[in-house]
Amino acid sequence: MKRSIQNIVIDAIAFVGFILLTTTGMLMHYILPAGSRRFKTICGMDRHEWGNIHFWISVFFLCCLAVHLFLHWRWVANIFIGKSHERSGLRVALVIIGFIGVLVFAISPLLSPVNETNVERQGCDLCLSQDHKKIQVRGAMTFTEVAEESEVSVEYIIEKLGLPEDVDKKEHLGKLRKEYGFEIEDVRRIICEYKTKHP
Repeated sequence: MKRSIQNIVIDAIAFVGFILLTTTGMLMHYILPAGSRRFKTICGMDRHEWGNIHFWISVFFLCCLAVHLFLHWRWVANIFIGKSHERSGLRVALVIIGFIGVLVFAISPLLSPVNETNVERQGCDLCLSQDHKKIQVRGAMTFTEVAEESEVSVEYIIEKLGLPEDVDKKEHLGKLRKEYGFEIEDVRRIICEYKTKHP
């Protein structure tokens, strides 16, 4: 295949990847936002499934860019290095330092430590008085068990979560969370808010 045709094919594929990357990103940000309390799907897929597609499109797009740079490597090298003269070494050093800086900046979030907050303890400390026992809310519990533990009605919790009234109250929260898109912390927060308003 001629170099010009290769360039056209790679550029066209990369452009399609960029468009898909943009549209899936906008879809997750505006149409299927994080923390949505209502169950939303597009084409039968929820936000997490679209997030997987978004990730693999980004990997594909990165590969296309890598191939594009490989095919134009000689041109890129000429732009940054230029003709050999007294300052060629300085220019090459600046290019290398700049590339390393961008690389470190890009991967630093991946290497940063993950901080986990004890949400359950924090939530109880914020809104439960000393007269209340600490309330346990876990994914293995059902709405019925949470209601018994917290002394907050099932109907109130379900209403505040924005779930349908006929939701299975004896199903584990972990499974319902995936199905309806709420978080366990949402349940804790609703209970804490109720306890604050009804001490």
